[in-house]
Order: sequence, then structure tokens, then C-alpha cells
Amino acid sequence: MDQYNFKDTITIIIVLYRENYKILFKTLDKIRDFKKIIIDNSNNLELKNKVEANFKIEKYILNKKNIGFSAGYNQGVKLCETDFLLILNPDCIIDNKSIIKLYEKLNQNRDCYLTTSTSYNENNQLTYAGGLLPENGEKDYPIKLEGDICVENTLGACMFFKKEDFIKIGLFDEIFFLFFSDDDLCRKIKKKNKYIIQVFDSKCFHSHGISKVKNIFEKIYLREHYYLLDKFHYFHKSDNHKDMMKNIIDKKNNYLIKIFFSLITMRFKKVVYYFARYTAILKFNNFLKKLS
Repeated sequence: MDQYNFKDTITIIIVLYRENYKILFKTLDKIRDFKKIIIDNSNNLELKNKVEANFKIEKYILNKKNIGFSAGYNQGVKLCETDFLLILNPDCIIDNKSIIKLYEKLNQNRDCYLTTSTSYNENNQLTYAGGLLPENGEKDYPIKLEGDICVENTLGACMFFKKEDFIKIGLFDEIFFLFFSDDDLCRKIKKKNKYIIQVFDSKCFHSHGISKVKNIFEKIYLREHYYLLDKFHYFHKSDNHKDMMKNIIDKKNNYLIKIFFSLITMRFKKVVYYFARYTAILKFNNFLKKLS
């Protein structure tokens, strides 16, 4: 394989929001040889200048508002001028060899619409290697992997596509802001009778870096808020959301109890944690009332 021609056919797309630049630099350092598009949903000009001073970036877009990860990645895909693209989280480290493995496996199987790396943590421990769609079982659990396998679902942290196939699927559904866009995409691939291959020899090291949101309450609240909304949208699309809504009511009552006991035991960090999640559920309930 001609390494230069191969690398010229791939664009790596990364979406940012208040990122830790040290973690981002580790990611970018491993993919220097590839074309890159960065979409920054936090409009951070200082970070843009730092990145462009150290790395060649084909397109670096500063969005004036946070449009979400789904819309951000779609924005990057529409700007992509190569035949292949890699959707990559800013805290995922993947090397040239592993990208080549994704490329080769995709091209060997025309009915395959997506190849993805096996996920490891910073201690080189297997953390994820494919799973089921949310309606069919648990997603986020490590499994024993002894070779390439077809999977029903995979994490959105590292996803390799042929651009025309990604467009055929319909891109990411922008109703999803932060969560479940990868699940929804995998479900669309399944409905087209195409498949996803988890590539054993392709490794992605996911450091699970966190964005620089200093307010702990805000961080927990926003994460829970978008998780509830995106989960609702995912199950609502298949008319399978009623059980989820019942579980939310149970959670709300449990959080009230936990807030009370955390207060009387003076565990104030726990109070903030549970109150943030409780507040997110209250806002979600208001969202449901507007729908009814």
C-alpha cells in the first residue's frame, strides 16, 4: 500500500467543547500525517491558535454557539473532501497502523458500512469491543475479543466510514445533542442490512478526558440533562419510551432521599451531585409536559 496515497484519502474529524488542550495535543500528535478537520463548539480562538501553531489542520471551524456533537460532526463531514473519514473523539489516541487496519477491513467488505477500533484505557486494559443496541441489552461492557467480529453497536469515539456510505445512512440525527447519536447511527446501519466490524488489531486508547467545565453542579446537571433528552429521543423513535419515563420518576424520588441523607451526614459533595441530577430530572419532566 502506498502510504502517501492512502493517507490522502482520509480525513479525521474532531469536535471540541471546552477541551483540555494537553489531552487534545496527544491525540493530534499521533495523527499528524492525516488530513484533519476540527469543529470547536466553544468558539475558543486561543485554543485554535495553539493548535494551528503546532499542527497542520485543513479546516478549523469556530462555532459561535454549542450546536452539539451530532451537528458538529455533520458539519465536519460536509466539509470533508476525501473518500474516507474517521470520526474521532478529542481524547482518543490512535496510531497510523490502527487506522490502516480500519481502512483495509472496510475495503475488504462492501456490505460493511463502519469499522471501529477496540477500545483500551490508559493502562492498556480492554474497555470496549462492541455490543448490542440499547433496546437489546447493555452496551458499555468489555467482552473477550479473539478476532474481528460483526457487532450490532459500537462507541462513537472512533468510527471509520466511506463518506458516501455515511451520507447514504443520513448522517448523525441532529436531534441528539451529546448522547445516543452513535447508537442511532448503528441502528440505521442495521436497518439497511449492512454491518459493523470491530477490528481486533486496531487499537484506540480512550483517556476519557473531561472538558474544562469548572462548576461541578453545572457539569453534572448538563450531562444528566442531555443524557435524559437524548435517551428519550432514541427510544421515542422506536415508540419504546414508556418504560424509560417510569424509571425516571423512580429516580427522582430516589434522589430526594439521597439528598436528605447526604445532608444529615454532611456529605456536601454528594448533595451537589444528587441535587444536580434531581434538577435535571425536573427539567426533563417539564419537557415531557410540553409534549403532552
